Amino acid sequence: MIHLGQELNKLVNRGLDRHVRLAVTGLSRAGKTAFITSLVNQLQHVSTNPRLPLFPAVSDGYLLGARRVPQIDMHVPAFGYEEGMQALLTTPPHWPEPTRDVSQIRMALRFKPQKGPLKLLQDTATLYLDIIDYPGEWLLDLPLLEMDYLAWSKQQVRLMTGRRQALAKSWLSAGEAFDPLAAADESALAKLAAQFTEYLYKCKAEAGLHWVQPGRFVLPGELAGAPVLQFFPFMWLEKYSESQLRDAGDNTNFGMLRSRYKYYQQHVVKGFYREHFSRFDRQIILVDCLQPLNAGPESFNDMRHALNQLMQSFHYGRSSLLRRLFSPRIDKVLFAATKADHVTPEQHPNLVSLLQQMVNEAWQTASFEGINMSCTSLAAIQATEPGFVTHQGTQVPALRGHTLSGQAQTLFPGEVPRRLPDDSFWQAQRFDFVSFRPLPQQSDEPLPHIRMDKTLSFLLGDKLR
Repeated sequence: MIHLGQELNKLVNRGLDRHVRLAVTGLSRAGKTAFITSLVNQLQHVSTNPRLPLFPAVSDGYLLGARRVPQIDMHVPAFGYEEGMQALLTTPPHWPEPTRDVSQIRMALRFKPQKGPLKLLQDTATLYLDIIDYPGEWLLDLPLLEMDYLAWSKQQVRLMTGRRQALAKSWLSAGEAFDPLAAADESALAKLAAQFTEYLYKCKAEAGLHWVQPGRFVLPGELAGAPVLQFFPFMWLEKYSESQLRDAGDNTNFGMLRSRYKYYQQHVVKGFYREHFSRFDRQIILVDCLQPLNAGPESFNDMRHALNQLMQSFHYGRSSLLRRLFSPRIDKVLFAATKADHVTPEQHPNLVSLLQQMVNEAWQTASFEGINMSCTSLAAIQATEPGFVTHQGTQVPALRGHTLSGQAQTLFPGEVPRRLPDDSFWQAQRFDFVSFRPLPQQSDEPLPHIRMDKTLSFLLGDKLR
């Protein structure tokens, strides 16, 4: 009965357009934890000390206040807001620990309705906002649903070039003696799977690559150590005919790899999609464009590929009352170039232009479907102060802050390319991205930010009228 009452409450709120599920995603180190921490912090200060001049609901005074309330999805871990604020308020401040699994936090936003039935029926209304955080790497697994194990293995063989091939050398060498048609040997499979997982970690950590599949291998969450994560693509296809591999029994090495892949498809990938994606209303995808500019063309192009694959995984469609009640669709998407405070202010338009170029294909698809999509640059929690320095008698823009190690720095990181960088950009090496720690914070003031107000206005503004 309690469960039935909760479901009925959800339907009533959705029918009155009083419930929004905001999905926050992005590849590792894009700033998801900082973004959600700042979003909650900004909303909690709207009634006492707002710092959101470009959010009309706040500047015009009809968003009265916001507070955290217990989440309905009690099986989903709670987002660690208090832990994040504690990290930011320490001396010296440091960034919150990134989340490595799905988490959620719920806010209740009290506002004065400005139009529609709510304005006629009541003086105030409440919008319930569920904020769901999940690793973008997990989205990269959704294309696996359209491939069987052999097709996936062929795809991985085609991708094995450049840095990937160099990083995979020890794993590929160890697999040369692997017999796919021999009786299943769980110990041998586990050993090769561990080497494959180590290779994926190297792709991310050493090469700055983003197209890492399966995504759960590098961010396993609650599946760490489970046999379902002990498989790998079969890369030695030239040694065997396709019929030999397709006819391999379930009790062979190849058969066990195939079975684990299929289990991963059905129970991990499809289960995650069924549990979460079908219920999202709004989506923000955070993108760190700066680190790939440092890492080089292979890393940059790999991130573009990952973003396009990520976008294909969503089920977008214009929202309507019936769809909101029974089959919600994401009707607004915001791409946000994070860490805008790590480049000087006059470079922000370039950052947005670059992001637009990177997601152009996804933008075209969204426009065709009638989805409201936009790009912006933001800094959810500001880490630098902009200013000017004198260089050879000329005032030039610069940033001032402290590096992660605590060293004070004043610098000009370089120019962000307005369009996808060509060979001349990579040859010149004109960009030097430096990571900064957060600025010192005061517990009674909202976190300093860049464009969180515009971001909130795009994602929630129409729901607070």
